[in-house]
Amino acid sequence: MNTWGTNAIEGNTLTWADVQKLLLEEKSVSNRPVPDVLETIQHEAVFRDLLRRRAAPIRVTTALELHEAVFKGIKPDAGQWRRVNVRIAGMRHVPPRMEKVIPRMSAWEEAYAKRDVAGDPVFPLGAWMHFEFESVHPFSDGNGRVGRLLLNLHFLKHNWPPVHILPPDRNRYLRSLERAHDAGPADLESFLRELMGRSLLDLLDQLGTREDELKPLKAFEGRGAYSAKYLALRANQGELPAIKEAGDWRTSARAHRIYREAVGRGVRGSAGIHGEPSAES
Repeated sequence: MNTWGTNAIEGNTLTWADVQKLLLEEKSVSNRPVPDVLETIQHEAVFRDLLRRRAAPIRVTTALELHEAVFKGIKPDAGQWRRVNVRIAGMRHVPPRMEKVIPRMSAWEEAYAKRDVAGDPVFPLGAWMHFEFESVHPFSDGNGRVGRLLLNLHFLKHNWPPVHILPPDRNRYLRSLERAHDAGPADLESFLRELMGRSLLDLLDQLGTREDELKPLKAFEGRGAYSAKYLALRANQGELPAIKEAGDWRTSARAHRIYREAVGRGVRGSAGIHGEPSAES
């Protein structure tokens, strides 16, 4: 899902069914551009390799290695900083000139390491790191995919699962990045918390107990004062942790209970993720 989502929001033509066939069934897909197929295969391999990388610090060389691994044989400058000036389609922000890329990326690495060692909370630090990387836009192309790999490497290093940004998320994702130039990355942080709630729900649905099984919202109408319609509204607002499948929201008994308890305490937050793991987590 991660590979399909991160490529699809950048214009890759492979459908979710195509990606499943290619990666899970190991069958070829027809009538799709070769670069789209190749970057799907290579991104999936790089994404899986993030688990190995999480023991090492995140540095500028990490970004270069990820870019080369995803785009080798596709882009002539794979693994190289851009040597041209670029603009980001649909965004007011203009990335720094090409001669400023290397010093800006060195500053990014130094600031991230300093804040990480100082114990900055995981979500604010991740939002800042991702926003700064995308603002520099250090590659001629492929910045979004490498930036999201770096973001997920950050989460994995801090014992959180990766998040998946899918086509329906694209507009809000870009708005949060654009808004960060004027108001800071708070909106991006809130968005990442919602995505993490979705990732945790999906993970627990696969590995958790019966309480973690995802069910349609109608299954929870008799468990409190909330109708399925109201729960769908709260899910759409990012307040109730839920996953949308085939147009319908689904959540778990655990997530529903946590939401009710949070509302009872007057707590508001993104996808029910209000704090950070303790040192013992």
